Amino acid sequence: MFKRSKPSATDRKREIFAQGAIQPILKNEMRNFHVLSQLVLSAGGLKPTPAVKHSKSTHFEIEILDAQTRKQICIVDKVSPTSTIRDVKQKFHKACPQWCPSRVGLQLERSGPFLKDYVNIQSIAASSIITLYFTDLGQQVFLAEYAGPLLIYLIFYMRLTYIYDAKESSRRLRHPVVHLACFCHCLHYARYLLETLFVHKLSGEHTPLKNLIKGCAFYWGFTSWIAYYINHPQYTPPSFGNRQVTVSVLNFLICEAGNHFINVVLAHPNHTGSNACFPSPTYNPFTWLFMLVSCPNYTYEIGSWISFTVMTQTLPVGIFTLLMSIQMVLWAQKKHKVYLKKFDSYVYRKSALIPFIL
Repeated sequence: MFKRSKPSATDRKREIFAQGAIQPILKNEMRNFHVLSQLVLSAGGLKPTPAVKHSKSTHFEIEILDAQTRKQICIVDKVSPTSTIRDVKQKFHKACPQWCPSRVGLQLERSGPFLKDYVNIQSIAASSIITLYFTDLGQQVFLAEYAGPLLIYLIFYMRLTYIYDAKESSRRLRHPVVHLACFCHCLHYARYLLETLFVHKLSGEHTPLKNLIKGCAFYWGFTSWIAYYINHPQYTPPSFGNRQVTVSVLNFLICEAGNHFINVVLAHPNHTGSNACFPSPTYNPFTWLFMLVSCPNYTYEIGSWISFTVMTQTLPVGIFTLLMSIQMVLWAQKKHKVYLKKFDSYVYRKSALIPFIL
């Protein structure tokens, strides 16, 4: 039989120390467990964590490009699926204030139709990124009004057989004033078109459709009447012959040049915005008329049509000049009143249209 050896004094000390160290640990664990149990019982049953609901609505990002150059103009982001083209135009106007919503035309394709304002964005979206092409409708209005007279006059100038009698047209030679009238008329409207594209800063409001129809009917109708008389085989030249024609042509060219340079000055960036000032004459003599009148562009415009009337000496041109003059007098007086409110110290001695008279 093996005898069990008695533990030494050192072993007894180790055993006593271990028992003394374990007891506090056990007591702390029991206390923590008791506290945790009481907390669970008082709180009741555990509630399941609510599931996070993810929204199914997706916001679109719309890239707007120039329809002519395909260059990016801006990006309209955070567009909701329920938004319409009208909403996109509003956001586009905030990003580009120079184009009001009524002047903005948006297309899915460069040669495609313009999207209606009520069209829903989600209905045209193939992905979260949509590309639309922008066209300035305000510019198109003036291009339509001015391109028509240019083409219409040339049609009458060619004396087509379904307009004039072929035998009479071939028998009567054209007077030089007929060719000069065609040159001056085409020059006038070609200048309009070029200035609309490269010079003019069009107003913030877009011309309504009914005004576009009225404008085109007025310009196209009068151009047809004027061109028919001037290019008619039985047209008679002015009473005073070449002297009357020469003086009128020179005055017409001067007024056309003056009108162009005035429009360039009016389109200068320093004359817009919050720091706007009344346009002042430059070193160019054609702009010196600013010292006398508030709207010299209208003065030159009336001068051009008076010269054209004297040069051709026809009743249709005279009626057109009279109506144009009345309209421009009204426009000039309206602008003159605006200038008086904004630039009182600049224009209180000026006239609206005709120096010292009107």
